[in-house]
Amino acid sequence: MATLPALAYAQTIPPRTKLILGGDVMLSRNVAARARAQKDPAWPFRNIAPVFAEADIAFVNLESPFSDKGAVMQRGMIFKTEPDMVAGLELAGIDVVSTANNHARDRGSYGLEFTLDHLAAHRIAAVGTGKSSEAAHAGSVLERNGLRFGFLAYTYDANNGNYKDTDPRIAVLNIDAMRADVAAMKTRADVVVVSMHAGAEYQTQPNSQQSTCARAAIDAGARVVAGHHPHVRQPWEWYGGGAIFYSLGNLVFDQFQRTETQVGLLAEVIFEGTQIIQARTRTVNLLLTVPRLADAANASAAP
Repeated sequence: MATLPALAYAQTIPPRTKLILGGDVMLSRNVAARARAQKDPAWPFRNIAPVFAEADIAFVNLESPFSDKGAVMQRGMIFKTEPDMVAGLELAGIDVVSTANNHARDRGSYGLEFTLDHLAAHRIAAVGTGKSSEAAHAGSVLERNGLRFGFLAYTYDANNGNYKDTDPRIAVLNIDAMRADVAAMKTRADVVVVSMHAGAEYQTQPNSQQSTCARAAIDAGARVVAGHHPHVRQPWEWYGGGAIFYSLGNLVFDQFQRTETQVGLLAEVIFEGTQIIQARTRTVNLLLTVPRLADAANASAAP
């Protein structure tokens, strides 16, 4: 039986919370075709789901909007995800996704709002888009172990070459707006995580926009920045007491033409209370759109 001093000591140890963050998830085109061939809409996540099950909070960037209108998308760069493909996100226990990316408007206004409603119906939080500008910038707060984790998301582009106007329901990267959003989120959350869809495709090093915006987020009070869009892995760094993952690459995608797009990263960040005590990346290999854990790499305790 524990003594009273031992119990008091145990009560002073902050709880540990593990975040696992994945990169680009595209559930259309060949990904969906292979899932249909298996008669299993959760097929892309079957192998990686046990890894995400280790997380208290699991995050990915959802690169393709859901819609129940129009034909099944077979090819091309205007994505559409069939509603049943949400089963993969559910299987993996994904808690929150970024919907702020250059494909956010691929199914128009209807698809943007259908995606939000569909995710909400399956208890998956979406950040970076909303039914109003205010909602897009408000983010979402998830509570774990008595702590509040606030998520925000931004994209370098919201039009994918298809629109000349802007849609304020998508949070576009702007440092001043991001600083204000982080400050507002800090009044609601104990820890702030920023998702950043930015960078140059297929480049293995972050560009100036990525580094400037990511560091500005940490300076504003965020503790983690999760980057995606280049479709390949980029380095990560400790900065200002936070962890910046510049590009996690692909998690579920069908870019078969390039070998480097068939390798991605999962970021694992462990908090003790509100303090990061460890961060690392783990390599995933994509085999015909399906990610499998390869190994652990780049582990580092907080400086």
